[in-house]
Order: sequence, then structure tokens, then C-alpha cells
Amino acid sequence: MGQSNPFRATALIVEDDPMQREMICLLLEESDVDVIECESAEAAELVLENAGDHVVLLMTDVQLAGNMNGVELAHIAHKYNPDIGLIVTSGRPLPQQLPDGAQFWAKPWAPLDVIREAERMAYDWSLDEHGRRRLPC
Repeated sequence: MGQSNPFRATALIVEDDPMQREMICLLLEESDVDVIECESAEAAELVLENAGDHVVLLMTDVQLAGNMNGVELAHIAHKYNPDIGLIVTSGRPLPQQLPDGAQFWAKPWAPLDVIREAERMAYDWSLDEHGRRRLPC
């Protein structure tokens, strides 16, 4: 096995339905990102505190286990990293407004869109401030 790339982007998937969460993670296995999965917004917030610089995409359902919903989590993630890609999904209307730049995807969404968005965010993240690819140390 090769060494891990210190510049590898990460997608954070937050979904309380284990089957939905597993399906999204399986979709992203073949993309150019690592995947961290969480069942609750509280667990996801801990990930953002510890690995926030590498999280390029947060995809969350609105309804989650715990006390915080996905829209609240999106606002927290935006505070940690204003450049993070935010996708909030639900089969119902949103309970509150999303942060600037966040996308709302009504369920059901197309699986290919998840892969495309993750790869786009990973590519954008891999560029330095001059538009050049970051290289591992």
C-alpha cells in the first residue's frame, strides 16, 4: 500500500439512516476524496474541529440523530471553513435558511451528482492560491 497523500481532500457525510449513509460513501469510494461518515451533527462538528482544513465537502441530511439538524450543522461548517462545499438534502422543505453558497438537494437526488460535486470540490481544493496543483511534501 502506498503512503497517504497529506493533501488528500475529505468529504464528510452526515446521515442518520445507515443505508443512505453507506450508499453515499460507496459512491464516493472511487472518487478522489477520503470519506468520513457520521450519524449526528454533533459527531460531525467534532470532525470539523479536528480535520476541518481537509474537509472540502459536507453532505448532510436535514433530519439527524441528536439535538442538531443538518441546516444548523451547515452553518457551523461554514464558520469553520467558508470555502467548504455544503450540500443539504431532504425530502421536505427546509426548516430554516442555508448559509451562503450552500446547495439544497431535494430527495431523491442523482447519485452521479454526488460524485461530480465531490470531485469538483477536491480539484478546487487541490489548487493553491495561484491556481497551481498542490504537491505533497
